[in-house]
Amino acid sequence: MANTFFNYFSSLTDPRINRKKLYTLDSILFITLCAVLSGCNHWDEIEEYGINKQEWLSKFVDLPNGIPSHDTFNRVFSLLNPLELQRCFIEWIQSIISKSTQNIINIDGKRLCNSGTKGNKTFVHLVNAWSNDNQMILGQIKTEDKSNEITAIPTLLDLLEIEGAKITIDAMGCQRAIVNKIAEGKGGYMIAVKENQETLLDDIKEAFENTPKTDSATSKELGHGRIESRTCKVIKDMSWISQKEKWESLKSIICIDSKRIDKLTGKEQTEKRYYISNLEETPESFNYLGRSHWGVENSLHWSMDVVFREDYSTKGNGNAAENFSMISKAALSILKNDQNKGGLKTKRLKCGWSNEYLELIIKGI
Repeated sequence: MANTFFNYFSSLTDPRINRKKLYTLDSILFITLCAVLSGCNHWDEIEEYGINKQEWLSKFVDLPNGIPSHDTFNRVFSLLNPLELQRCFIEWIQSIISKSTQNIINIDGKRLCNSGTKGNKTFVHLVNAWSNDNQMILGQIKTEDKSNEITAIPTLLDLLEIEGAKITIDAMGCQRAIVNKIAEGKGGYMIAVKENQETLLDDIKEAFENTPKTDSATSKELGHGRIESRTCKVIKDMSWISQKEKWESLKSIICIDSKRIDKLTGKEQTEKRYYISNLEETPESFNYLGRSHWGVENSLHWSMDVVFREDYSTKGNGNAAENFSMISKAALSILKNDQNKGGLKTKRLKCGWSNEYLELIIKGI
């Protein structure tokens, strides 16, 4: 187990001065990952975890000076290069998680709510690439403002293997530069369209209002005390788009009508969403792609807030918030792919209770 883990982090640059090192970078990374898997969300909790698990941890890492202090954990993670750390973790995660044949990348942003204070410190905003089919983090990029997702998304795309992939993005990513970058990288996209592209949105609405017969498909789901149906309609006649020369790769426009009925109250909610795509898929496929994007909210963002308490984190030194978020998402990916029974909170408790279970989780076997 340990050799496999450490091999993937051997190229990670250690930013510390050699003469001041009391703890190896391997030991700091390994203790942190095990602690996060076991329910720890703060540096002082990680230190306490290490003290209580020192004998077991010593099976995998040398600890001649004992367990690092919470200040040491904080300092090291504030100095580590986020892109290097991300690359190492994602390569390791992909080595222990079996991936499905689907190659869908869901991109969306999230602000770490307690990472800054208005007028005092800048909030950390992360744009995430998530594989909902594989329940796996694929990458993240830090931006200091939600509006900067427009510039962050192309940078994130450069870190991903997008050839042959189908990429879903919310309306913030409906930009010609992003669309062109995906197309040039031989990827497919399905991107939401809202008022930030007013002319395009009006054209799409007009197309569906004046095309009574379109290819369509409806899916229905029952869960969380509600019945949800989604009807997807697709138009492949791009003559409706008045500025289609600005969207060179565009091949399909999509409308998804969703209806939710609360089984207890009978209350009904409806919503209509519009998308553009360079794919020529069936309505069933576009319906699936549209649904998969919500996995970013439900599987990633919700889990990071509720299970890993990310919105309550006050890590603000250097790269600490960004790097700790990466470790937490790596832990989330591992736990979600564990086939044992139990929710995420229960599995984190089990990792803390049982060294055998934690070893099984990390092995990915």
